Amino acid sequence: MNSNSDFKIIFPYYITKAVNILNKNGFSAFAVGGCVRDSLLGNIPHDWDLTTNASPCDTEKCFKQYFPVIKTGAKHGTITVMIQGSAVEITTFRQDGGYTGHRRPEQVKFVGDLKTDLERRDFTVNAMAYSKTDGLIDPFDGKSDLENRIIRCVGEAETRFDEDALRILRALRFSSVLGFGIDEKTSEAIFAKKELLKFISAERILSELLKLLCGKNAADVLLKYRSVIAVIIPEIVPMFDFPQKTPHHCYDVYTHTVYAVKNIPPDPILRMTMLLHDIGKPECFCEDENGVGHFHGHVQKSAETAKLILKRLKADKRSSAEIISQISEHDNRFPSEEKDVKRFIARHGYDFFTRHLLVRTADTLAQSDFLREKKLSELNLKKELGEKIKAQNCCLSLKDLTVNGNDIALTGAQGKEIGKILKILLEGVIDGRLKNEKSELLAYAKKIANDTLSDNHM
Repeated sequence: MNSNSDFKIIFPYYITKAVNILNKNGFSAFAVGGCVRDSLLGNIPHDWDLTTNASPCDTEKCFKQYFPVIKTGAKHGTITVMIQGSAVEITTFRQDGGYTGHRRPEQVKFVGDLKTDLERRDFTVNAMAYSKTDGLIDPFDGKSDLENRIIRCVGEAETRFDEDALRILRALRFSSVLGFGIDEKTSEAIFAKKELLKFISAERILSELLKLLCGKNAADVLLKYRSVIAVIIPEIVPMFDFPQKTPHHCYDVYTHTVYAVKNIPPDPILRMTMLLHDIGKPECFCEDENGVGHFHGHVQKSAETAKLILKRLKADKRSSAEIISQISEHDNRFPSEEKDVKRFIARHGYDFFTRHLLVRTADTLAQSDFLREKKLSELNLKKELGEKIKAQNCCLSLKDLTVNGNDIALTGAQGKEIGKILKILLEGVIDGRLKNEKSELLAYAKKIANDTLSDNHM
């Protein structure tokens, strides 16, 4: 088994404590998986996992003075211990039995050999372990794959994906996030086994997909492995190689979509918005007498399709609502006038407005250079107007008005008329026809109320 005693990892206190306790009780303990990978890459690990030759029962006894000791994963060898407020997952060396549903082992066998435990893991870069006494344990040359920036399965790739199909998306996610290529045999197995993703739960699919989308190498992965993505979002297939036939675009619908994803900040909501923003285009395509393509109604169709996809993937309601709203507004070319920007912010909120500008910018950058500078200039002007409006704390909602329902009731208005008058006043303030001053608003409200009363008596 390959080892390297020169490599050093600095453990956080709670990990050192856990290792020392296991060692004092006669057991070995190693940091394993992602924390070792991240340390080799020079990154600070977010999660630390330990593996040990102690059985789950022995681990529980070692940490009996710590509360709580969580045994929910004991069946598969994992005991979770709380040390100084940090959860430490400690898993017994194990060998997996046959897998069920292409996801989880039906049974596990606890073993005393670290190499056997590492053999069951997904990729070589995740199949390394480390202890202060033994150094780096690397039986599958994961360190070399890290240095060569390659994702490669441990053992036979098709077997690894047959066991757990989620590993297919994990391979793509690691490639995207780390900016690594994928080993040729692993890549071939991904394409060969991609249909197995249908066995994976929507929640796990969405979690991996969002991480993939936010990776620095997302565009390359989405382009090369589009047929894999199509297994989980089959609605994207009509976008593939679909020509747009318009001077505004230089790419087919899917390639444009991928570059739009690349051009927006790596936020899950924003990147999912860009992935789905034009998904309705192929269905809405028509060609005029000059051979120019048009996509009338594609915004609404894309929003409707996105809603179905997000529901199927079991995205949370809040994220879904914003993604759908952003898609619904992504082609809104409202004038770059202060009153129009105010109206948009009044309707959606300032945060939505700033994200809308990011969506529009990413969309524009993924188009041809036809009128690009003009489009970007318009968006920049909207941004400046929005910042000015926010800085001036402009009146953009009913609660910002200097009058309220009680004030309007004194003008003689009643019931639903009060709400209607308040909305008219707000529109007047937003448009700049009225000042947000109580005396002026009340005077205008009285006029509206009197006109309404006169109309009712005619």
